[in-house]
Amino acid sequence: MTRFRKLKRFLFKYNLIPTKKWRPAAIVAVASFIGLGLYIVRLSNAASYLSDDPQACVNCHLMTPQYITWNHSSHREVANCNDCHVPHNNVFNKYFFKAKDGLYHASIFTLRAEPQVIKAKEPSVEVIHDNCIRCHSDQVTDAKLVGFVEDHFEKRTDRTCWDCHREVPHGRVKSLSSTGLQIEPIRAHAPPGTKVVPDWLEESMSQKKNKEKN
Repeated sequence: MTRFRKLKRFLFKYNLIPTKKWRPAAIVAVASFIGLGLYIVRLSNAASYLSDDPQACVNCHLMTPQYITWNHSSHREVANCNDCHVPHNNVFNKYFFKAKDGLYHASIFTLRAEPQVIKAKEPSVEVIHDNCIRCHSDQVTDAKLVGFVEDHFEKRTDRTCWDCHREVPHGRVKSLSSTGLQIEPIRAHAPPGTKVVPDWLEESMSQKKNKEKN
């Protein structure tokens, strides 16, 4: 009780509690603000961004082409979005970068200001390049490559990895209009129970199998 009284005195001392006349309106305003905040967190599926689930990146339609092209690449088996697109030098920097990038992407998507072709900005370029080298350090520093590849040191230090490896892992075509008719269901956009293979095709395939058996 003593702590509660001290807190109450502190709040009244600095006029942090409204007068009785305005108290109901203040309670409604604060409750509305908190409720709206919780609704936005729920609507945006904000908790998913704390995970390494690649489908968190397509909670909005903005990153759908990047998700689909990655999902059909060889990198899908060994790396997710966070392996490439956030720093790994420490946990604080990782989540700070995720928050900063996420707020930027959310703002662009909300304002409908996304470009047709998404290009990584300078901070992201640095992070992605560092992660390429982190995962492929054996290839980057291979003594055999140094021996038979002309200007090997210059080629691996004066440019980004994707200057040469242009289609890894997102492919050549990456515009917003180039994808969207994919057959694999994306949780953010597909209702529960959505199938990759439609019922009519499953039925047709089943009939064909039965005929072959008979």
